[in-house]
Parts: sequence; C-alpha cells; structure tokens
Amino acid sequence: MGLGVRWTLHGDGRTPAPGAVVRPDERLSWPRTAGLGAQHVVAMFGASFVAPVLMGLDPNLAIMMSGVATMIFLLATRGKVPSYLGCSLSFVGVAAAIRASGGDSATVTGAVLVVAAVLFLAGLVVRKFGARVIHAAMPPVVTGAVVMLIGFNLAPVTATTYWPQDQWTALLVMLFTGLAVVCLRGFLSRIAIFLGLVFGYLLSWVLDLVFGKIHSPAGGAEAVDHWRLDLSAVGQADWIGLPSFHAPSFEWSAILVALPVVIALIAENAGHVKAVGEMTGDDLDDKLGTAIAADGAASVLSTAVGGPPNTTYSENIGVMAATRVYSTAAYWAAACFALLFGLCPKFGAVVAAIPGGVLGGITVILYGMIGLLGAQIWTNAKVDLRNPLNLVPAAAGIIIGVGGVSLKITDNFELGGIALGTLVVITGYHVLRAFAPAHLKSDAPLLDAGTSAYDEKDPLSGEDGKTDGK
Repeated sequence: MGLGVRWTLHGDGRTPAPGAVVRPDERLSWPRTAGLGAQHVVAMFGASFVAPVLMGLDPNLAIMMSGVATMIFLLATRGKVPSYLGCSLSFVGVAAAIRASGGDSATVTGAVLVVAAVLFLAGLVVRKFGARVIHAAMPPVVTGAVVMLIGFNLAPVTATTYWPQDQWTALLVMLFTGLAVVCLRGFLSRIAIFLGLVFGYLLSWVLDLVFGKIHSPAGGAEAVDHWRLDLSAVGQADWIGLPSFHAPSFEWSAILVALPVVIALIAENAGHVKAVGEMTGDDLDDKLGTAIAADGAASVLSTAVGGPPNTTYSENIGVMAATRVYSTAAYWAAACFALLFGLCPKFGAVVAAIPGGVLGGITVILYGMIGLLGAQIWTNAKVDLRNPLNLVPAAAGIIIGVGGVSLKITDNFELGGIALGTLVVITGYHVLRAFAPAHLKSDAPLLDAGTSAYDEKDPLSGEDGKTDGK
C-alpha cells in the first residue's frame, strides 16, 4: 500500500472544468498547488498562532510542529483524508488553569502529552471496534456538554486578563471581527479571525501614535503606563533560527485537569472525517480510528519538544469547499510553508507582540464559538433536552465547569472546573441511564451505526444526509 504521496495531474493542471473536483490523489500544476498550500496556511493562521500565545508557548515552534503534524497525518491516512493539523484551541482553558495553580510551560506540555497519548490509544480502539464504541461511551449529549464547558470555562481569562488591558481596542476588534465573520464571503470569511488580528494590530499602532501610552494592566494585576504595541523584541529577533524547545514535566494534578479535553478532540476528528467524506464522496468511516490515532501521535511528538497539541482544522475544510480542490498535495505544500515560518524567529516575535486588548476582542468571539460548538453537536444529533436523562447531567456538568466549582478530596488533591464538570457529565449520564425508566431511554438508541448515521436529514436542504458510501 502506498503512502499517498503520488498524484496524477488533473486535466491540464490549470483550472478544473466547471463542476469538477480535484480529488485527494490528484493535483494541479505545482505552482498552483503551492499557491493553494499558501492559502491553507493563511486559513489556519488565525487560530493556530493565537492558540500558543494564549497558552504561553512559543508560536514559532507551534507553527513548525503543525507542519510536522500535518505530514504525519497525511502519511498515516495514506493520503485519503485531506486535512491540516493546527494548534488546538481546546487546551487554552487547561493551560490557563494549570498556570493559575503554579504550573509552568513544561507542566502544561507534560499534561497535554498524556492527553495526546490517550487520544492515540483511543484511535487504536476505534480502529479495532469501529466508530460505535465512541458513541456508546460518549453519546452526543455528553460530547456536546463537554465541548461547551471547555469553551465557556475560558470566559474569565478574557474578562480578567485581556480585555482590561485596552477595553476600547478590544471592543472595536470584537465589532470588526464580528462583521468580518458575518458580512464577508468565501475565503475571506474563513480567515475572519486573522483579519481581526491584523485590524487590531494596526489599530493599536495608530492609537499609540495619536494618544501615546495607555495606563492599564499589562499582563499583571497593577496598572502601568505602557505601549499598546511593543515591537522592541521584533527588531532584536533573528531572521533565521530554531524555535525554543523544552522538555515536558508531569504532575498528576495538571494531567487530571487536561484529560477531559480528549473528548473534544475525538469529537473534532469524527466531525472532520465525516465532513471530508461527504465533500469528496468517499466512505471514510473506516479511516476514523486512523485519523484519531494519527492526531494523537503527532501531538505526542509536538508536546515532547515543548510545542502545543494539534487537531484537524475546520478552517481548511472551508478552503476545500470553496475551491473544490481536495488534493493532499496542497496540504503537503502547506506543511512545508509552515516549517519555513517556524524557522523565522522574527515572525514569532511579531506574533508574540499582539497587544492584550486585541486578544481581548478576539477571544470574546473565539471562546464563545468554541463553547457553542457543543450546542451544534446537540443540534446535529437532535439531542432532546426536555428529557431529564439528557438535561440533568449536562446542566450540572456545565455549571461546574463554567463556574469553577471544585471538590477537595485531600489536602493535596482537588478536582474542579473542566475536570470535575466532565466527570459529572460522563458518569452522571451513564449512572442515570442505568436507573432511568424505559420510556426515558427510548427516544434514541445508545449504539448507532457510526458517524454517518447521526444526520438523517440535512438541516438546510432537508434531504437525506446519508451517502451510501459516496
């Protein structure tokens, strides 16, 4: 079996015929393929370099390892699942919680490495037993609730850390980004977060020129006079050089905080594989376990050298949908571009200089969108929240996760926030289901046929969503 690195030329290699698609094992001419790869890099940029900044990790290393992770994923899936693996935003809340309890970057990457290893093992289990094992242990009501509490748990980070640094810039960036998401069309709407960052960057520079320094908190608790946009580190940075590596360290308290995120990563990968299968017309259910395991293996490698974890990126699905080019050659080109960016410390310094107020405006939308992905999972799976079997564990877990409720077990061990909320959702659902009367369990089967069986009707067209392998 090949590794999926040989492609046949599509047509004349220039422009696909009207209505035609460029399949994963096809490519356009190499210059056009390189251009599409650059487009994929821009699409993933907004979230993929914001995430390491929010986690306190090196953005240069994050971009470099995203390229490595993408290569690993493409090789593992034999070029059947076109995808870009960028830095996962699901861990931002985990990183904030670990740092708040005294952990450093090594503690963060150590905890995430364990999660990545668990994700890899979960992928092997899915390869062995099929997608139904995921839905048995984590039905949509559970995955939706966990994704929701992970996203909304981040709200205090925006409110207390970023927004107060420059509230008016944050407000304007929030409004600009919201307009970009809603009003722009096609590819531009897919990079709305990136455009919001560029707008905020330029706005902060102009405000510094016009009004001078601002008196506000700048990463600390006390207000001081400081420039909104400090580019001093950019001038000192080299053009070419290696990013900063560090070894992970492992603490049980940090690992327990991070472990629930594996549920969100499994849900993300399942959704991505399903979406790509529907676009390409290929039945990819048998690739789900491989995709999950590949994501886990790539994230283990990234975190082992001090980088962030990775996950499949929906932004790049949007690029494929807009261009109708599903060639994995374009993703190889994107991965190579990411490696080159990672070797430019000056690029990392520019990213690290993003003003706190700009991040405040971006994260208001970004964190909310992460949380509401949980609601989208419920909607797509037609979860009935009128059923107390679904409502009670989800409601309790979300409030615990969002409110930061904690449970002190010993003097040195405490469960709280994301970890406790996830535990309540998962165990609560299955325990209540074991004791619930039959009529509460009859609205939907616990085991289903797999990822493709969730959406019986397309929510927009009303047509049958099953593809029958096409």
